[in-house]
Amino acid sequence: MLMGPGAPAPGVVETVTGSPFGAQLSGGTLPFFDPYGWTPETGVDEALAALGWEARTTCGGDADAALDRLAAHLADGPVVAGPVEMGHLRHQPGRAGPAGADHYVVVLDADDYGVTLHDPEGHPYARLPLADFMAAWRAGDLEYGAPFTLRSNFTRISRVLPEEAIESTVPRAVSWLGPENGDAVLALADRGADGCGPALRDHLAGFAIRVGARRLADAAACLRRVGRDTAAGTLTRQARLLGSLQYPVATGDDRSAARILRTLAPTYGTLRDDLRRRHG
Repeated sequence: MLMGPGAPAPGVVETVTGSPFGAQLSGGTLPFFDPYGWTPETGVDEALAALGWEARTTCGGDADAALDRLAAHLADGPVVAGPVEMGHLRHQPGRAGPAGADHYVVVLDADDYGVTLHDPEGHPYARLPLADFMAAWRAGDLEYGAPFTLRSNFTRISRVLPEEAIESTVPRAVSWLGPENGDAVLALADRGADGCGPALRDHLAGFAIRVGARRLADAAACLRRVGRDTAAGTLTRQARLLGSLQYPVATGDDRSAARILRTLAPTYGTLRDDLRRRHG
């Protein structure tokens, strides 16, 4: 959103964050279809570097200091605030308090009453009362990130073609794809086979599956774009398996869901082997 008209496609940005290459149980319990130990903060920094951009990142302090910092950086243009606690973004329908869900927004301006922001959830020029924004920006209910994290002064330092950025991500993807990713999926399968509780079902069906499948599909398209067809085929298979998980999870067919997860688990090792090969 801050890279301007020459920005790469969202699928390229998502791929070079590293997010499609793995699976994990955050905090030992909450499943995400992104690499073991990965966080969006890691992904943002890796994507900027891969694409030839840099930004100034600041965080911490109390609320008054954070607001002063926000005002100072807004004088030079829009900034990215996040991670923020999505449950406090009350311009989004249904948000009523902390939900442990992370998000990022682009802040356009701020005053004593509120902030105006672009929300990539689909809310351009949204207006949010200052108290709600500060509660979200404090990020106290999230498992990663520092309070009041702000990125500003986005600057292009080199011109990197999308294909170059994608190829540069491959060694990092290999490093992410250790055996712990498949182990996490198997642990989730065992847990689900015993009965998927309401909170886990809502998380999987409402967020984790669809986001994970989309990331895999984007990564498959990107890897095919740079001639890594074998890896792209494995990513497509992963996307199909993960996408097929949506119906059994949503309808309570936990045994079928567990079978799909057990089929998915070994594909992370396959993908790692595919990516280690320079051609094909």
